[in-house]
Amino acid sequence: MDAVTTPMTAEAARKRWFSVTPAIEFGVLGIAVAIALLTWFIVAGRNESEQLLTPPLVALLLVANLLACGSLIVLIGRRMARKRAAAAALGGGALHVRLVAIFSLLACVPTVLLAVIASLLFQYGAEFWFSARTQGMLENSQKLAQESYAQLLSYVDNENVAMANDVNIMLFDRRWEPQSIDFQTTFAQDVYQRSLSNSVLFSVRPNGELQAIAMVKNSDRNPMQDVPADEIRKLKGGTAQSVVGMTAARTYSIARVAGTDYLLYSTREGDAKEMVSRMDRVRAVFTDYQSLLNRTRALQLQFNIALLVISLLVIGIVVFIALRVADRLVRPVNELVAAARGVAEGDLGVRVPEPKTQDEVGVLAGAFNRMTERLQISTNALVTANAESESRRALIEAVMSGVTAGVVSIDADRNVRLLNASAMAMLRQGDVTGKPLAEIAPELAALLDGPEREAVVQVSPGGDPRTLAVKITRDDEGQVLTFDDITQQLLDQRRAAWSDVARRIAHEIKNPLTPIQLAAERLQRRYGKKIDAEDGTFARLTDTIIRQVGDLRRIVDEFSSFARMPKPLFRRESLLDIARQSMFLHEVAHPTIRFEMDTPDPAPNLVCDRRQIGQALTNVVKNAVEAIEGRGEGEALPRGEIVLTILDGEEGRVMLTVADNGVGLPVERDRIVEPYMTTRSRGTGLGLAIVKKIVEEHCGTIGFTDRPGGGTIVTICFDTDALANMVTADSDTADSADARPAALTRGNKS
Repeated sequence: MDAVTTPMTAEAARKRWFSVTPAIEFGVLGIAVAIALLTWFIVAGRNESEQLLTPPLVALLLVANLLACGSLIVLIGRRMARKRAAAAALGGGALHVRLVAIFSLLACVPTVLLAVIASLLFQYGAEFWFSARTQGMLENSQKLAQESYAQLLSYVDNENVAMANDVNIMLFDRRWEPQSIDFQTTFAQDVYQRSLSNSVLFSVRPNGELQAIAMVKNSDRNPMQDVPADEIRKLKGGTAQSVVGMTAARTYSIARVAGTDYLLYSTREGDAKEMVSRMDRVRAVFTDYQSLLNRTRALQLQFNIALLVISLLVIGIVVFIALRVADRLVRPVNELVAAARGVAEGDLGVRVPEPKTQDEVGVLAGAFNRMTERLQISTNALVTANAESESRRALIEAVMSGVTAGVVSIDADRNVRLLNASAMAMLRQGDVTGKPLAEIAPELAALLDGPEREAVVQVSPGGDPRTLAVKITRDDEGQVLTFDDITQQLLDQRRAAWSDVARRIAHEIKNPLTPIQLAAERLQRRYGKKIDAEDGTFARLTDTIIRQVGDLRRIVDEFSSFARMPKPLFRRESLLDIARQSMFLHEVAHPTIRFEMDTPDPAPNLVCDRRQIGQALTNVVKNAVEAIEGRGEGEALPRGEIVLTILDGEEGRVMLTVADNGVGLPVERDRIVEPYMTTRSRGTGLGLAIVKKIVEEHCGTIGFTDRPGGGTIVTICFDTDALANMVTADSDTADSADARPAALTRGNKS
């Protein structure tokens, strides 16, 4: 069987993504650790500390570490955003997380690019400065400085040695004394010609003191003060012809004067200071360069590590700022969402704090507060109006439910807008609001097409004919129909009219009947034997008169019974006894019809007038017998049968049904209980009218329905609770009834 797949909802997708997030975080952490270890192995695997790693390799390692660690920082920031959003009242935090992700992405991309560019620039710059060409340039510069230094020393030394030779010539060849003017003059000229600053011819006493023999100086300072004693000892103790040196102030040379114990000390000032400074600078630069050259890779790694740390710090700061900014952006949005949910739940008093800054969020918050305030005012007005409308509607419904007239309100499309309980009862309908009137009561809908404002119509809801007096009120929105059920009123009017007619007819006819009957009987007794001796014609005529007078008297008695029924005497009677006696009389008279009774055990008693209820049942059974006889004769017809059933219903009801298989109900079935309404040639039309009157006086109802298979079912229902309160004070109890009623000889289910 194929699996049924259902689309994943947004909430389920979000939960599934959040459940996968820890795995992603641990995966990124593992990748970051693996990249860090790989970087360490690559760097530690190169032993030449003075050799730089290639820029592409360093850039690749930097990007890999930066992406891994940056992604981990972003995921940590995302988790913090989720926790903050989950701690909020709304929860979820999709917008919060999305803002943090966007800010982080915007920060990571330029940071990575900047780090890569800076790393490459540094790598290629370092390659240039630590290249062999640069090293050669620095070495050549150092050699050049050293050569300049040596040349200066050599020049001063050579000139001083030459002067020592000149002194030797002046002392031994020319035999000038050192104190002579010729010696002093020639000595001074020789110093100036050789571009020397100072020159002293001196000797060293045994005690180590220096004794100047001849001196040339360019300042007030005595040059003897600057003669280095260690250089003199070095010269005295060695075989060198001269010693040369340089201080911060001067370049000096001490030379032996051949053939004497004299020493010649000469100096050159000015160039020495600059030369010493240059040499110190060159020496310091070269030393620093050598130190850097030995730490080339360490510096490369330090720079890239610092660049990585700074980049990660920038990403972390940006993520933190993104969290703060997201909080500030999302908080008013969450407040608006919470307020909107409150409004959706019916809380129109909710308001959102308006920020001090009049930006878009502040404008939105103000607009939302104004909207909810207006909604609250409008809703309160609507609630008040609805309450008033509901109060008026309740009053109208109370009034409409209390009136007996039916009221139906329809709209312009003739659809029902409102109908009261009386209308539902008269039309046998439930709540039909919104349905067309033509489907509910087409007779009433037909009246709307005419100009009449009032009319009397016949309706048959549920097969029960009713006469309604209808009044129509029209307006712009629709129409209102009010109607009363005048069926009983018309029946009562006809009954009252027929009762008055019956009373008058009975009075007018009954008076001459007795004299006519007495006269006919007297004529028959007195003259019957004399006149009717031969053919008996006189006897037949007088018998006819007497018989017809009897028929007229019976008719007059029925008129009298209908016109003025005697007041019933209510007693507790055995309903089974009354029913058996009524059935027994007709059973004896009509042996071809099968009579049957179906009664409960025990059969219920009924508070009633025994004579009137017996008369009513007798008339009903008599009509059933006549209906069976009215079928005609034929072999195909089933045997006539009459079944009387007693039912002890619930809620204080007792029902009697008389079912027959006769000709059935006539077409004008709604008029069969009206006086003088009959379908039989010899009927008076008063039997069922009398039955209905008796049943109504006993708080009951009578109904007529078609029997399945043919025939009629007459149903009589009594309200036993109402009859229980009508027992006559001096009446006998049910014990006075015949305890052994006549039993039916054919068919009994009691």
